[in-house]
Amino acid sequence: MLNKVRPALGHVLNPVGRAVARTGITPNAITVVGTAGVLVGALGFFPRGEFFWGTMVITAFVLFDMLDGAVARVTGKITKWGAFLDSSMDRVADAAIFSGLLVGLYRDGQEGLSWVALYCLVAGVVVSYAKARAEGLGYRCDVGIAERSERLIVALVAAGLDGIGVPYVLALALWALAVLSTVTVGQRFATVRSQALAEAAAPEDPGARPVTQAEPKTEPRGVRGRGAGSRAERRA
Repeated sequence: MLNKVRPALGHVLNPVGRAVARTGITPNAITVVGTAGVLVGALGFFPRGEFFWGTMVITAFVLFDMLDGAVARVTGKITKWGAFLDSSMDRVADAAIFSGLLVGLYRDGQEGLSWVALYCLVAGVVVSYAKARAEGLGYRCDVGIAERSERLIVALVAAGLDGIGVPYVLALALWALAVLSTVTVGQRFATVRSQALAEAAAPEDPGARPVTQAEPKTEPRGVRGRGAGSRAERRA
């Protein structure tokens, strides 16, 4: 859902990206540092029940991590390795956030809610994997009401409010994320299934030559002695 505002966000981040690029820091370095900061906030604060300060640290590094794309654009360093690294580090950060919440809730005696946090973690992995696998097969899979950005915003806002004593907000947020993530998984499965069925039902190209066995080693009678160019023409 937040994908619609990314073009506008890019206009804001690009000038910042140019300023950061002048320092010499690379997009991949930003990605790694941003992920490391999220790990510190999620696994250093959340398990101890310090949800507010953990949220502050995580938010700061999530915002910093957003600059990797801007720096890559202004420096022309957009690479497949960078895209792979960014996506992989996103999965690490997501896992750390919900794992930290899980441990913090369990230690606080909220065992039932910690299981909901675990479900959100697993559902988030499936949401991301479904898109990656679908795109690897050549299908579009950019649908869903709870993509990564939405899940992060809901989880972090709720954790921060819980950290300053707002009651029930974290429980409501985690239950909502569990439901919305499940719906998103269903949306992506349905989208890919419809594309796969449409592809299977599409008529084959009548001009395409069916795959046959290898050509015989001996040439047919009447064409022996013709050059290689002629054989290539027959096989075209």
